[in-house]
Amino acid sequence: MIVFLVLIDQISKSYIQKLMSPNESIPIIKNLFHITYVKNYGAAFGVLKHRTTFFVFISVLIVIIILVYMQFVPKNKKALRFAFALQIGGALGNLLDRIRLSYVVDFLDLRIWPVFNIADMAIVFGVGILIYEIVFNDKKSLKPS
Repeated sequence: MIVFLVLIDQISKSYIQKLMSPNESIPIIKNLFHITYVKNYGAAFGVLKHRTTFFVFISVLIVIIILVYMQFVPKNKKALRFAFALQIGGALGNLLDRIRLSYVVDFLDLRIWPVFNIADMAIVFGVGILIYEIVFNDKKSLKPS
């Protein structure tokens, strides 16, 4: 799952980079959804621009923490494990960009939100599933065995 997610993320970003120039935008649904190639030198919403070393360190640390924690999550907690896999895959996808390029390739543009990518979506969905598990499922099930 993680490898598949990283591959899809990196392939999509590579495709955008080959076909488009930075800041070029192609309307898919005019004024609603565009493909817009943006070089993001920061984090979410472009904050902390040009702090590549910091983001690489934090990404690696978060991936390691989640991987260690996952070792203690029971195999039957599939939604929780899926949430963590999404978060790891997303973090690794953006980490590869930061290491290779010193920025993250973003291209999904909803016009009312900052431009994002598949890795970002995976992280957000992973966090959403995690929140759902915390709020609606037995809190004991989130504690490591």
